[in-house]
Amino acid sequence: MLVICLIETGSVLFLGSGLSDQTLLKTFHKGPQKVRTQISLAVAALAVHVPADDWGDGGIINWLRDEMNSHPEFIPSFLELLRVLPEEVFNYKIAARPDRRHQFEKELASAIETALNILTACLNINELKEQVLEAFASWLRLRHRVPASALSSHPLVLAALSSLSSEILSEASVNVISELIHYTAARNSGGVSSQLPLIQVIVPQVMNLKPQLRDPSKDEEDIKAIARLFADLGDAYVELIATGSDESMLIVHALLEVASHPEFDIASMTFNFWHNLQMILTERESYTSSGNETSIEAEKTRRLQVFSSSYESLVSLVTFRVQYPQDFSDLSTEDQKDFKQTRYAVADVLIDGALVLGGEPTLKILYMKLVEAINHCGKDQHSDWRPAEAALYCIRAISDYVSDTEAEVMPQIMSLLPKLPHQPQLLQTVCLTIGAYSRWLNAASSGLSFLPSLIDILVSGMSMCEDSAAAAALAFRHICNDCKKKLCGSLDGLFQIYQTAVIREGPFKVSAEDSLHLVEALSMVITELPSEQAKKALEAVCLPSVAPLQEMINQGPLVLGQKTARELTVHFDRLANIFRYVNHPEAVADAIQRLWPIFKAIFDVRAWDMRTMESLCRACKNAVRTSKRLMGVTIGAMLEEIQGLYGQHYQPCFLYLSSEVIKIFGSDPSCANYLKVLIESLFSHTACLLTKIQDFTSRPDIADDCFLLASRCIRYCPQLLFPSPVFPSLVDCAMVGITVQHREASNSILNFLSDIFDLANSTQGESCLSIRDSVIIPRGPTITRILVACLTGALPSSRLETVTYALLALTRAYGLKALEWAKECVSLIPSTAVTELERTRFLQALSDAASGANMNNLVVPIEELSEVCRRNRTVQEIVQGALRPLDLNIVAVS
Repeated sequence: MLVICLIETGSVLFLGSGLSDQTLLKTFHKGPQKVRTQISLAVAALAVHVPADDWGDGGIINWLRDEMNSHPEFIPSFLELLRVLPEEVFNYKIAARPDRRHQFEKELASAIETALNILTACLNINELKEQVLEAFASWLRLRHRVPASALSSHPLVLAALSSLSSEILSEASVNVISELIHYTAARNSGGVSSQLPLIQVIVPQVMNLKPQLRDPSKDEEDIKAIARLFADLGDAYVELIATGSDESMLIVHALLEVASHPEFDIASMTFNFWHNLQMILTERESYTSSGNETSIEAEKTRRLQVFSSSYESLVSLVTFRVQYPQDFSDLSTEDQKDFKQTRYAVADVLIDGALVLGGEPTLKILYMKLVEAINHCGKDQHSDWRPAEAALYCIRAISDYVSDTEAEVMPQIMSLLPKLPHQPQLLQTVCLTIGAYSRWLNAASSGLSFLPSLIDILVSGMSMCEDSAAAAALAFRHICNDCKKKLCGSLDGLFQIYQTAVIREGPFKVSAEDSLHLVEALSMVITELPSEQAKKALEAVCLPSVAPLQEMINQGPLVLGQKTARELTVHFDRLANIFRYVNHPEAVADAIQRLWPIFKAIFDVRAWDMRTMESLCRACKNAVRTSKRLMGVTIGAMLEEIQGLYGQHYQPCFLYLSSEVIKIFGSDPSCANYLKVLIESLFSHTACLLTKIQDFTSRPDIADDCFLLASRCIRYCPQLLFPSPVFPSLVDCAMVGITVQHREASNSILNFLSDIFDLANSTQGESCLSIRDSVIIPRGPTITRILVACLTGALPSSRLETVTYALLALTRAYGLKALEWAKECVSLIPSTAVTELERTRFLQALSDAASGANMNNLVVPIEELSEVCRRNRTVQEIVQGALRPLDLNIVAVS
């Protein structure tokens, strides 16, 4: 006999010889576990849809009880169904309406006593004990209240606890105890006092497991299960533990025991607890019940002292975990990635330690580890460098929490760094550590004396290998950023390092991408120079990029056009960073004026090349951002160039460069004429390019940057955009493209529409309201229909918040008109998809929005309509077929 059980997005289908669900459960009660589970899931999905009354007296749980009493031979199969039922409350793949889902949860909550009675009765069948406990854990996840006094002596709880002390630790019993721990700490639990009877039963039993953490006879899975229970205790009762009582410290010591376990997967189970405990100990809100400021500070000090030794132990315990394994180079890429994730996790724990102990005490612990490691580390590359590297990694991790004026340990660390061997991974970490403490080097009285030897280390790092070169370049950037005043007198030496790295003719192994750090570094130092010196230094720092560009131009348009994009972008990327980080507006304006002929030549010949244009426009954008209104005639020439080229090549970067110009010059009346011509030209070309949804799908970058520019025009120069003849066609273009699936493009269009609807909130835009209304009101019904279509499936549910805001903004702007538009479009949705009650709730939310209600209170009815219309593919197709978001001239159907 062939039986197929299919569950697909809310539809439950049984194919067979007319078999009922009851018969299937019985027929396969000794069948394969997977088949029994799938049948149970199908029946549970059916139960989500079918009201309790249709199951007979008291719903599916009473039906189950009666069936189990009548047919005890089928109990295993029915137990499987009893286990999966509460899990299906949270299965949103089942396409139940929200009201029915909430009702199903209430039905199970009201039947919880019956369910537990069934499970208790089944405990007597020894071979079913595991299955019974798994089902019990499943029901506990519902978090519906059973009095703690009842649970503390409940046979199911006692059965789970008794399994903890058995030789073979039952996974099911661990699951039950874990759920019970979280059950007592749930928000609706009524507080600790009400849960005390259950807590007093659970905690001692779990604490009795502590000796087993070091029991060599226990296998790793058992240790992991025990560690999980301790971690659960810590997570659930962290607020109680944070009081520092003697009883709570017993749990803390057990968690330290877990944290010391050699297996990282086990030790890391406690990391969440240490983080949450740190937050409670260090945040002021945790102490508000203590009374006045004096009492608050006294209690905070007391608690920090209580836990200081625990966090000192924790810091010491985790440091060894970041040590490179001996065979690291032989590990697979995936294992190397896992090791790096381990280091990040340990760094987070060290930060928690520094926040509780203070940066300096934590630094002292780690410094002792470093000294110990260096004592065992010779000066040659073949000695064991790994412990020293691990200690330095940890020291670097807490750099943000060490005072810039620390004078005891940091000078000793800095004096040790030049003595370490230049092993590649160790040198990489040394470089990163130097960069991490750049602020200390600037602030400390002895900082300047260390700089020459440390920069020598960075130079060595740039010459060692690509990884150490990348670390050294980044550290160099940090040093120059924080110590720029100190380094102004060393500009010649810095230029030498910069030129060697950028020209790439020396021993340096700095990649083109990492060389940008050196560009930024030197640019930051130049910022500290007087104006005239800065102009000369800026010219010198640009030269290694300008000279090759000029040489390529001199070879003629044919050769320039044949160059690879990379040959050009490497130079423009550097110039972009120079213009961004040299904060001398006049010097940058002079530089861009001198360089404009080179830029124009590249624009004229390479406008077809997207990568080159993006890099060149980024350089221009940064120059505009730094120079602002000092750019003078250059800005006009730049805008004229991109305006002329956009209609030929449609490069999106021309739009984002224009966007930056609008931000700087949009409110300047003297620029109004040429900005008006610019935006009319760009928008009219774009509207002609994007005429159907397929155009948006094939060029989402154009759509994204176009509507970002349009939004910026609304904010900075609405007086130029709204009266323009291009504004109506821009709105029409937006209506065509709202449903584009590309996230950024869709969001930009929706935000543009929201900005139009919110125009009344802008003082600059008030004068344009009548023009806006003359364009939006005739299109209002269509815009509303498209937005409702987006809510109900035309766009992914991840876009729901942005669509909701646009719809509510439209409603706030047009009040009763918008409500009429909404009524008209939701009336198109057939009643098979949406009930009258769901329609009414949705429209009421919009009505409240029109009355000025808080948006946060209106989201639920809108989300419910979205969920109902997306509940399965069939319904979604019906709704979209009715709303037709791509049809801009829809005729209402009767």
